[in-house]
Amino acid sequence: MNDKPEPSPEDNRRLLDTLLPRKDELKARERIAIPAQPMPAQPARERVRNMSEVALGYAHDQARLEALRCLQCKNAPCVKGCPVAIDIPAFVKAIADGDTADAIAIIKRNSLLPAICGRVCPQETQCQLDCTVGKSLKDVELSVSIGRLERFAADWERESGRMLPPEVKPETGRKVAVIGSGPASLTVAADVRREGHAVTLFEAFHKPGGVMMYGIPEFRLPKAIVQLEIDTLKAMGVRIVTDYVVGRTRKLKDLLERDGFDAVFVGTGAGLPKFMNIEGENLVGVFSANEYLTRSNLMRAYDEGAADTPIRRGRHVAVLGGGNVAMDAARTAVRLGADEVHLIYRRTEKEMPARIEEVAHAKEEGIRFHLLRNVKRILGDETGRVVSVECLKYELGPPDDSGRRRPVEIPNSEYVLPMDTVVVAIGNDSNPLIPQTTPEMETNRWGNIVVNENNRTSMPGVYAGGDIVLGAATVILAMGQGRQAAAAINEQLREETKS
Repeated sequence: MNDKPEPSPEDNRRLLDTLLPRKDELKARERIAIPAQPMPAQPARERVRNMSEVALGYAHDQARLEALRCLQCKNAPCVKGCPVAIDIPAFVKAIADGDTADAIAIIKRNSLLPAICGRVCPQETQCQLDCTVGKSLKDVELSVSIGRLERFAADWERESGRMLPPEVKPETGRKVAVIGSGPASLTVAADVRREGHAVTLFEAFHKPGGVMMYGIPEFRLPKAIVQLEIDTLKAMGVRIVTDYVVGRTRKLKDLLERDGFDAVFVGTGAGLPKFMNIEGENLVGVFSANEYLTRSNLMRAYDEGAADTPIRRGRHVAVLGGGNVAMDAARTAVRLGADEVHLIYRRTEKEMPARIEEVAHAKEEGIRFHLLRNVKRILGDETGRVVSVECLKYELGPPDDSGRRRPVEIPNSEYVLPMDTVVVAIGNDSNPLIPQTTPEMETNRWGNIVVNENNRTSMPGVYAGGDIVLGAATVILAMGQGRQAAAAINEQLREETKS
């Protein structure tokens, strides 16, 4: 993270007053010299006692200064890194010009969920990775903060009361079913509905929103923001049916053959947790991160006074893994009152797939990192409850298929850590229900649905996208797949109408 002292609001205002009169004539070296704007955040000592959002968002002057850092590169390497190809230079320039309304309009040509993507997408490995400013300063953390600017524009639109549902064309009489309600499904529902087709969205849980509701904690993505996107779909005329498990309540092919849907999109995600298959994983006090986070996020188990959902409030918690889900679980455990939270990861911090910002926040919140370590077995007492974990030390060997150096265990390096709760956060496999109950649909050896370049499956009229196709991925990658699938569905219905 950047250790330079943070500029004060007064410093920012003075600098902005100096730069704005000649903003269109600023040289590249002058733009690069503008200080990168840190994200305001709740102090760590306060936020560990609440579930409120940690990152507080840019102030107006901060956003304009950050936007002025953009070099407006003609080759726009940032756009190449965006899965939905937002015109990043254009919206950033609009913010620099003080025209936030134009900025959000530009973003919404390609992205329906900017307030969400601006908060949770890994911009440092996507749009910001090849930013010329970051490359010039030899630090991706000093790239133009595209995600924070996207959030600024989206929050401005919401807070100023300017959010309106997209326009919907006249009714066509065609019907499309969308299964699941995560980011890919929401994108498909909106894009298909805009063309005037009737859309029904089926969700297995009692609340729509998918991983954005059950997986990502409130302190990283407020649920009111997700609900607003759901409400926008309803305002467009999308019908949402909850507590409906396609594959059990109704088979997928029945939607086409009996219920009269002209096309179906499957966006059921990657909700099957992986375990380590080690001794002790069946002990009381061992959770998958999916269950742990779903209890807290979707069912609000953290709110003891208002929720009846039980959740283990361990005193000594071990979280196994190094991705964003592991960080979410560890940071949730802190907020649930744990005395100590230990994150155990078998590679080094450099290889961690978690976002840089999430790792930094976890450290600030007192989470203890055990790197080049892994749990060999989980130990219990005579009542079958977790009492400790036995760990092994590791060193890094040659790269594996992921491109990261392979962890190699060090023989006879075992040691024991006292724990009463273990959360396994090593990834998820694709939801198996629809592939299992739809044998005519082609899947690969990992259980992902196989699609072509237009997200068509092997079944006529059926499309799929997001984590059920990609495996566990990101919100913005799922949205990109949703856009492709929606375009193909709209084209199918258009061609069928002609014939």
